[in-house]
Amino acid sequence: MHVPATLKPPATADATRTDDTRIEAVRPLITPALLHEWLPASEAALQLVDQSRAAISRVLAGADDRLIVVVGPCSIHDRDDALDYARQLKQQADLYASELLTVMRVYFEKPRTTVGWKGYINDPHLDGSFAINEGLELARKLLLDVTEIGLPIGTEFLDLLSPQFVSDLVTWGAIGARTTESQSHRQLASGLSCPVGFKNGTDGGVKVASDAILAARSPHAFIGMTKMGSAAVFETRGNNDCHVILRGGKAPNCSAADVDATCVLLHAAGLREQVMIDVSHANSSKAHRRQIEVASDVANQIAAGDERIIGLMIESHLHEGRQDIVPGQSLKFGVSVTDACISMEQTKPVLAELAAAVRARRTSR
Repeated sequence: MHVPATLKPPATADATRTDDTRIEAVRPLITPALLHEWLPASEAALQLVDQSRAAISRVLAGADDRLIVVVGPCSIHDRDDALDYARQLKQQADLYASELLTVMRVYFEKPRTTVGWKGYINDPHLDGSFAINEGLELARKLLLDVTEIGLPIGTEFLDLLSPQFVSDLVTWGAIGARTTESQSHRQLASGLSCPVGFKNGTDGGVKVASDAILAARSPHAFIGMTKMGSAAVFETRGNNDCHVILRGGKAPNCSAADVDATCVLLHAAGLREQVMIDVSHANSSKAHRRQIEVASDVANQIAAGDERIIGLMIESHLHEGRQDIVPGQSLKFGVSVTDACISMEQTKPVLAELAAAVRARRTSR
């Protein structure tokens, strides 16, 4: 029987003409559920995360007057480096536990201005092999090791799927200057179980961070990946434990006047008048040793009674400075491969000064 042309089914379209035309390869990804099964969190780790998240929440609510200090390497590139640093930082955290709520900076993902090494998860061997499954496993193992030492962990959430692999072990999260304006990252923050700091924009604008807090505290619905690795629609309740991080822009924004201006903006938006100050990045003009000077200035503001400053961020490693990743060349132990850091020996007096500032603030009431 003759079938009219108008009733013939359409030919199967050649989707390769228009889809994935710039994809070089697609590789399978481990599921978060499987990684959690391989590397489960101990009861002690979960208790540490629960207690430290609650402590930060109390600081943000004004019920705990300690200073949150997020301190550690710009990025993690070596397990032994990181654990050596964690053990030394734990001694300092215990020493100043009454004044400082110390959180180790454990950053696995690095946003790049153009191109470069994207971090421990993306390229754990630092050689362009992009062994991401292995990177996820190594990252989770390191988080378990650091929590076993007894330190709360802070990290930046950059990739939108990687939190499913590690976020149960994270006490505090940051959304970076390049992604604070991203709706996807604001939605992500609205569903994260930990407190989250939003950095001001790369130009120094604080309103984008204020807007981000307003967005993150609201419910959202978005597409994501479940622990079982399936696509799903997530509906969030919103995150009330969010705050601004001042990290500078075209100029530093860590002075008392900058804190005043930020708090005026936050008040107008109906938000809590509180800031964390990142003494690195543009606030130190990317000169790592200037972090010490900036931290001292912030400590003076705290000692003078400013209770709106709820925390600091410091880039610190075992040894100061930075180094390049050079194929075939061994890396120096305990030296950053991304932004330059101050050393642990330089960090210790900074922590002592901040603890003294908190004690002085208490007596000034």
